[in-house]
Amino acid sequence: MGKRVLLVTADLLFRSKLAAVVAAAGGEVTRDEATCDLAVLELPGPAADRVGELVRRRVPVLAFGSHVRPEALRAAREAGATAVPNSQVETRLRELLNG
Repeated sequence: MGKRVLLVTADLLFRSKLAAVVAAAGGEVTRDEATCDLAVLELPGPAADRVGELVRRRVPVLAFGSHVRPEALRAAREAGATAVPNSQVETRLRELLNG
């Protein structure tokens, strides 16, 4: 069975692209944070506050955001997430789902 992936992004274009990556890997997008196997969170935003809690629960977190906001990416890394610029999020998500 594929992974259940929590996608938190306000950008509908990213959401549809990332949902397609999840589906292609045999996973499913979920809204249930309590049962997800992987969380993909857009930075900055309300989801940024959830990185630490998810990591403490041992949920892998892939955070992504604009390369011109390195402080948001750095803060997510310091909280235990894998954090990448927008340009790398699809590739990194594929790796996490297939690896």
